[in-house]
Amino acid sequence: MKVELKVLDERVRAWGLPRYQSEMAAAVDLFACLGEPLVIAPQSPAQFVPSGIAIHIGDPGVAAIIVPRSGLGHKKGLVLGNLVGVLDADYTGPVLISVWNRSELGSAPIVIEPGDRIAQLMFVPVVRPAFELVDEFTALSLRGAGGFGSTGR
Repeated sequence: MKVELKVLDERVRAWGLPRYQSEMAAAVDLFACLGEPLVIAPQSPAQFVPSGIAIHIGDPGVAAIIVPRSGLGHKKGLVLGNLVGVLDADYTGPVLISVWNRSELGSAPIVIEPGDRIAQLMFVPVVRPAFELVDEFTALSLRGAGGFGSTGR
């Protein structure tokens, strides 16, 4: 499978085009294409950081998701403002990374430097079922309509 990649910020070429960092890596890193360091205060509103690229997947059976780099969230408190970003196969605009500092008020701010790897881009299969409108489901399940916590610990 091929995905078209457009470079929107020439610094990405110097930092390295998106690539898998190991033989079995599931995602490619995204860079913070900033003109200057971005200081994010704890609990301040989420902000968009440009990645410097755009992609076109072009296959309705594939989507891309933007996920956090696990070390940044665990060690520094930097997480994605929308938890996971979804890029549809027909989206061709800039890949933006929504970032949020989840640290407690009073903690030090997080500083993102130009060129920092701050998120990952992962390609995933998409299933697009046809919906069938029904008045009742054709089969019962043991769980039924049991909601949160209904299956125990």
